[in-house]
Amino acid sequence: MNQKVIKFNLGQRTKDMPDLRSGDVVKVYRKIQEAGKERVQIFEGMVIAIKGKQSSSPMVTIRKVSNGVGVELVLPIFSPSVEKVELVKRAKVKKSKLYCIREKTAKSLRFKFKALADLIAVDEKEEVAAEEVKEEKNEEVNEEVKEEVKEEVKEEVKEEKKEEKVEEKK
Repeated sequence: MNQKVIKFNLGQRTKDMPDLRSGDVVKVYRKIQEAGKERVQIFEGMVIAIKGKQSSSPMVTIRKVSNGVGVELVLPIFSPSVEKVELVKRAKVKKSKLYCIREKTAKSLRFKFKALADLIAVDEKEEVAAEEVKEEKNEEVNEEVKEEVKEEVKEEVKEEKKEEKVEEKK
């Protein structure tokens, strides 16, 4: 039953979920309507919590400090008002919910961040490795298919020879 609910929820999503984790610094591009006009506003902050990753609309809590005041934004990722979510950098954290950073200053946190370029390089290496594995599997499958086709052709040739012999005897 649980797997059916998960499949249903994944089917309800309108766009791909970005690979977000707590500790990521992201830019959220939101559509805002003011005086009949629509514009895109950027909110850059750290992801401190993700709720409902398997649901049809996971909620993300993003926090930034603006002019000495902490501002948090809780929004569904698949909301029509969210144009896109862009990953800026990733911190190495040990918790999935970082509510503890609300009381601390930015200097006392001292997260170790990885720049986006490093993340892209790692992703490219993983993609290359995945492609190599796919190619190897495709080669194995192709060899198996070739062997099966050869066996089928041999069987057909044997049947044709048998039929010819039976016709000759008649």
